[in-house]
Amino acid sequence: MEGIRRLTLITLCAGLLSACAGTPAPTAEAPSAEDAVVAELAGRFQQTRTGEDILKWTPAQRRVGFAHIDEIYPVHRLPASDTPYPLPQAPVDLSGVTYTVEDETHSLGDFLALPDSIGLLVVQDGQVIFEDYAEGNGPDTPWMSFSVTKSVTSMLVGAAIQDGYIGSVDDAVTDYLPQLKGTGYDKVSIADALQMASGIAWNEDYRDPESDVAKAGGANGIRLYRHLAGLGWNSEPGTAFNYNTGETNLVGAVLRAAIGNNASSYLERKIWQPFGMGSDAFWVVTPDTDAELGGCCLNATLRDYARIGLFAMADGVLPDGTRVLPEGWMAQSTTSSSAYDRYGYLWWLGRDDAFSARGIFGQVIFIDPASNLVIAMHGNADNASGSRYSDHVQGVIGGIRRALAD
Repeated sequence: MEGIRRLTLITLCAGLLSACAGTPAPTAEAPSAEDAVVAELAGRFQQTRTGEDILKWTPAQRRVGFAHIDEIYPVHRLPASDTPYPLPQAPVDLSGVTYTVEDETHSLGDFLALPDSIGLLVVQDGQVIFEDYAEGNGPDTPWMSFSVTKSVTSMLVGAAIQDGYIGSVDDAVTDYLPQLKGTGYDKVSIADALQMASGIAWNEDYRDPESDVAKAGGANGIRLYRHLAGLGWNSEPGTAFNYNTGETNLVGAVLRAAIGNNASSYLERKIWQPFGMGSDAFWVVTPDTDAELGGCCLNATLRDYARIGLFAMADGVLPDGTRVLPEGWMAQSTTSSSAYDRYGYLWWLGRDDAFSARGIFGQVIFIDPASNLVIAMHGNADNASGSRYSDHVQGVIGGIRRALAD
């Protein structure tokens, strides 16, 4: 396949050049430039002990750090399944894919050549029809997911309902987090939080160092509760959409309180192992709580991103027929809320029945049940949001869908 061939040739040529030049292999006594970047980022974390610093990384630092999160931040590891869900290779020529951004036509090759594009995987009818990686990355490279994790957390809430740990999405947040009783959260349901419609006046501006996401986007536990409880309210719960990473961390706290365990172990037991994820994953935890961020920071390979999409497309049913999510949960999760017609339970919704998990800097799991199609991406855009790369991502997804429909 073209993407794998490119990766293999790059690796082979690098090895031949090194051998021909007589250059010795890197040793422990001579750290590589990549090791130096990882050490620098890990040192910065040790100084601050909070995860918000990641928003200040340069593109070059992200290019290294996103693939080595487990060496920089504290994490819980999810081990790979001994029986990976098969992703057979069935290459399809997508070289004719085109799309338009700002009245300029681009090819799939143009998209893959962008420095922001780190990995692209297309799975249709359960087969890998296209796979490509930027230099230095490959099928075994984990990558920071950011808000793709929100959609995983949403599915874990569904699993907790199926298991009887959570009664309903209509339950109040404070039914599970009594620490917030007596605040505005007495009126906020789990569904409100899943739909980003609690009414809290949270600021998610990634460019503003004084925004809530800059101050508490990586907060958990008491620090998170205090920050959220100290914010004002700008609407009644369930009436207005306001993107809010802090509150999805709160959904993660509701989940952990309900199941009496950490989210990583639950994800491993309910989905990661039984569905057959092919590689280890790493979920960042906050050092003061040793708890995962419900709204961020699951690190996984591109193939396991795609397997997450396949699990969602199967409505949470395992390959052996075991139901993990309530019947119809994914349809409920991907139904427009009254607050915003493009958002469900932590899933972004298309104009048709397609839906997606999306994270800043260009992480994507796009799911089109009608075409039995999953498109997964690792990205490293210049900006957290609002970058021109996001237009290219939208464009190339549309171009691939059109090409496969012809």
